[in-house]
Amino acid sequence: MASGAPDSPLAYASPRGRGVLLASVLGSGMAFLDGTAVNVALPAMGRELQTDLSGLQWAVDAYLLTLGSLVLTGGALGDTWGQRRVFLLGLVAFTATSVLCGLAPSAWTLALFRAAQGLGAALLVPASLALLRTSFVEADRQRAISAWAGLSGVTSAVGPLLGGWLVDAGSWRLVFFLNVPLAALTAWVTLRHVPDVAPSQEARRVDFAGSVTAALGLGGVIYALIEGPSHGWHPPTIVAGVGGTLLLAAFIVLEKRQRHPMLPLSLFRSRTFSGTNLTTLVVYFALGGATFLVVLALQQQLGYSALGAGAALLPITLLLLALSPVVGRLVGRFGARPLMVAGPLLAGLGLALLTRLQHGGSYVATVLPGVIVLGLGLALTVGPLTAMVLGAVGDEYAGIASGVNNAVARIAGLLAVALLPLLGGLAGDMGTDFLAGTRRALWVSAGLCAVGALCSLLTIPRETGRSRAGSPPAASRPAGAPPREQHASPPAHGHASPRSARRSGGAPPQ
Repeated sequence: MASGAPDSPLAYASPRGRGVLLASVLGSGMAFLDGTAVNVALPAMGRELQTDLSGLQWAVDAYLLTLGSLVLTGGALGDTWGQRRVFLLGLVAFTATSVLCGLAPSAWTLALFRAAQGLGAALLVPASLALLRTSFVEADRQRAISAWAGLSGVTSAVGPLLGGWLVDAGSWRLVFFLNVPLAALTAWVTLRHVPDVAPSQEARRVDFAGSVTAALGLGGVIYALIEGPSHGWHPPTIVAGVGGTLLLAAFIVLEKRQRHPMLPLSLFRSRTFSGTNLTTLVVYFALGGATFLVVLALQQQLGYSALGAGAALLPITLLLLALSPVVGRLVGRFGARPLMVAGPLLAGLGLALLTRLQHGGSYVATVLPGVIVLGLGLALTVGPLTAMVLGAVGDEYAGIASGVNNAVARIAGLLAVALLPLLGGLAGDMGTDFLAGTRRALWVSAGLCAVGALCSLLTIPRETGRSRAGSPPAASRPAGAPPREQHASPPAHGHASPRSARRSGGAPPQ
């Protein structure tokens, strides 16, 4: 913010308003682009760092572990310390750790730096969207969020292509170094345009005990799931798994007793909220694990370049972007339930079609059909899912509900990368049997999508008109929900608000 600039809310069409939107998109886009670009760089990392499948799993999961377990804490810190301050802090942390990732000399140091990078992203991602809520006048907030959702989809589409090009043209390390100039531009725009809005005294407190317990618990479980199958179930691995499970149980008990929990368990009294998050868990598990393995198989087994592997999955994001307005209208006309049943079923069919991956098979015959059907299924699922999560609770809980759903999606990907290779019979092996194991894992993922469709069928209420789209009956809202927070997290940590979700179909999965 320029010196002496007022802190009053901005209009969307004003120059400073456009600057706030640009800062928000650049900040969240760095995290989204990094997450998608790294996937196509994994085989190059594996070759240079001489690591097996478990090392590549850690390169992805270390980042998702800290991001997924701390994103709610990051949102609360923004409410407490001020969104611009936390945004800039997250930007500095994310950039510094990106440089360390690019300089990593080994797989384990890369995993350590990726975990630190996820911590920066846990500050950056929720604050980037919260800036829109605190900076704009109320009448322009939904417009700004809709623009953010669409532009975030563009970063998701660019990520695999840019990452693949950087790997093929230079090195996988350039994927991380790219964040330095992007961060410099983001910081300049933020300091020049984003107002420094003081946090409210009523902002929610930070649940540090819950954050640490969740992170350590998930870390122990993920360590056991990755290291056990790859390197044997030695005592440290068993202790980590058992200890992590006990810590996750302690986390639930702790959250029940906290006056200001990071995960308000009372929200799950809503059958719609619980069911939609369960659908999120299984569908994003299937998607995250399948794309992790497919990108590896395309490069390691089928001879695709990094750029080619990134481009192979591009139709998914393009379909999400192109069909978002259509899906938004369908939600308004038919309600979310039919789409959230049909969408996961189509996504599962797409994953089943991807089991046709084979040596010597052409892209058009063996990859493209599955990618198109998967993209259609996700397009039908993502927007309605967003609307239902936020519509299942009162408007005053929209920020918390969105943060919880975003954390569920991140943790689903975290668990998938650790567990799905095990379910496919892959234990650190990327040899001749990797393609067969990937096919088995894809069948598991397809079955999980069917489970997601069943969850939607059983838990989402029938809706017949626009007035009810994304807005479940009041009876489904949680009784005894936590006290209203005047400055809770924004109505989307990676998702659009209910109104913008109905209009645009929601942001694509990151």
